[in-house]
Amino acid sequence: MTSITENAKELTQELLEIRRTIHRNPETGAVLPRTKTFVKKKLEEYGYEPREICESGIVAVLEGEKPGKTILLRADMDALAIKEEAPVPFASENGCMHACGHDMHATMLLGAAKLLKKYQKRIPGRVKLVFQPDEEGFTGAKSMLKAGVLENPSVDAGMALHVNSGIPSGMILCGLGTCMAGCTLFRIRVKGTGCHGAMPETGVDPINIAVHIHLALQEILAREVGPKNPTTLTIGKFVGGKAPNIIPEEVIMEGTIRTMDVKLAEQIYRRITEISEKTAELFRGQAEVTELASAPPLINDKEMTIEMAGYAKEICGQDKVVLLEQGGMGSEDFASYTYEIPCSYLLLGAGAASENELYGKPMHNDHVVFNEDVLSVGSALLVHGAMKWLENHQE
Repeated sequence: MTSITENAKELTQELLEIRRTIHRNPETGAVLPRTKTFVKKKLEEYGYEPREICESGIVAVLEGEKPGKTILLRADMDALAIKEEAPVPFASENGCMHACGHDMHATMLLGAAKLLKKYQKRIPGRVKLVFQPDEEGFTGAKSMLKAGVLENPSVDAGMALHVNSGIPSGMILCGLGTCMAGCTLFRIRVKGTGCHGAMPETGVDPINIAVHIHLALQEILAREVGPKNPTTLTIGKFVGGKAPNIIPEEVIMEGTIRTMDVKLAEQIYRRITEISEKTAELFRGQAEVTELASAPPLINDKEMTIEMAGYAKEICGQDKVVLLEQGGMGSEDFASYTYEIPCSYLLLGAGAASENELYGKPMHNDHVVFNEDVLSVGSALLVHGAMKWLENHQE
């Protein structure tokens, strides 16, 4: 254990250079040409033969010198369409930002890839390294699964880390069971009839319709969902009109449903559709509801996560690892893997405000800063967790 930690720390300067290169050049969505090229070159430099199995989805396999099972280690690589305001010298200048730490994740997995080569003779089985696009849009994991990421070789278990701003550096949170909410992104397109604001009776006002829909949707959580079912329904986008004296043709609303229950999410989506269509009809307009993307609730395999928590204690110490029975309402598309294979998804603290005033800003905030000291910790956790799991689950 000590040697893995020490070897990871020896990579500190290289990890910083990798992370800052990715951070300066963020890319969003499913197409990450610069990022994927950089990652592939690094893997080749480390002695791997990376394959792109779908657009910007990279896989590389480390074959141990002993027979055994296969564990998947996954990192996401996409950024957010946020202009960075963080006071760091390597800030992005292209209008996008790694405000969720995916640059940290990709760096940690690259560090793990280099470390694993040192221990290749000891490894019973295989480690499949997965670098994934578009976690934020919830299409990345599904695209990777559709492209056969769990085959050639067949995968027996999966693990992923996610840095978390606001949690003390090096603290590991291990959720047991359903530990992250599923999320459905939806759009409501409200159609009316445009007209001059001086003659509203000649048109159909989609803004008025959309306001009534927005208010009516609040009834779903207030009267149709039990208080013991953690659920959120948020409208985060409401766009309509271009001039103060013109009633527009349409209004666009976009939002999210988050819940720990897949069937409840489906029920809420049906009610959003019914309420939107009927309300629009009532006011002489039309409404169309479309699902944009979704990720199911993330279900950590309890037995595997307890096992991984034990390995994490060997790296970080007993007092740095916390098991949690209750999950949060954040969402993560790694969830899709958890319905196919046993998985363990752990949160790694990346800085609290008590450590440094720059730390502790919310995730997806334009000022968020992550503690780069945890890069080597993440690499060590991935390597140690993968190796110990393979050793303890030999066929």
